[in-house]
Amino acid sequence: MIGIMVVSHEPLGTALIHCTRHIFGRMPAQLAALDVIPDEDPEAACAAARELAARINDGSGVLVLTDIYGATPSRIAASLAEPHRVYVLAGVNLPMLVKALNTRRGPLEELVQTLVTSAKAAILEVEPPQARGDGSDQA
Repeated sequence: MIGIMVVSHEPLGTALIHCTRHIFGRMPAQLAALDVIPDEDPEAACAAARELAARINDGSGVLVLTDIYGATPSRIAASLAEPHRVYVLAGVNLPMLVKALNTRRGPLEELVQTLVTSAKAAILEVEPPQARGDGSDQA
């Protein structure tokens, strides 16, 4: 099963994986977060990220999700990338993480393509409810 790691600005990664516990009723296996704190030594954070990635990888590979492309957490995540073994996607959000957890039993490359495609279609404007005219929309 593909391991999934969130590398992000503190406390986003930890908050996201705690949300998955709420959604799934338990903490999913092979899931980890590395919250990068302000002024953290990037080399120390890279070492911690490599250790976490190794811990959650059963040989199926690792997907690393990060928040803001180009920021320090993203650069730390990018340092982990290895063709066919570790893929990195920027723009992590809860729907992306849940989709990754639900579809991570296949090949790593397919998971990455599935997430990129679904993430592009996942941002939607929520329209206000239509007034029904029967008074039921009033508080």
